[in-house]
Amino acid sequence: MNNIIFHEIGIIHSPFNELQGMPIQPRSGKGINGHIEVYDEYKDGLKDLGGFSHIILIFHLHKSETYNLRVVPFLDTEKRGVFATRAPKRPNPIGISVVELVSIADNIIHIKNLDILDQTPLLDIKPYVPEFDNTENIKIGWLEKARANMENIRSDDRFHSK
Repeated sequence: MNNIIFHEIGIIHSPFNELQGMPIQPRSGKGINGHIEVYDEYKDGLKDLGGFSHIILIFHLHKSETYNLRVVPFLDTEKRGVFATRAPKRPNPIGISVVELVSIADNIIHIKNLDILDQTPLLDIKPYVPEFDNTENIKIGWLEKARANMENIRSDDRFHSK
């Protein structure tokens, strides 16, 4: 197995200092503000990003120390395969969130609709483009029955280190 090395390009700042009680997806973090501090050596890469209303953040789930291939996700009571969930404890602890871009000032990106722990290392930013990222005839598997409650679920201790 090859080792893959990523370097953080910045830090995500949010009001969430602990995992328990935070939103589990950006939709349940509606209206929650935060910002990203992009390191100086990467700030030239922010050119033209301000023209987008939403961005995709790719980040390291730095509090995830172990993983399970079967998990009980936040929106269910049944064990599911980890790859059929967005559970944070994964073989490669990488998270993604689509957030609203509010503004950019120098190397600081102000964002909202946030579901990310404070001090999370940022790996990459990509613009959200509906023509690229939306698709039709979507099926959401086991999540279909949880659809009505998605915005109200918050993190609990099921994925915390024990």
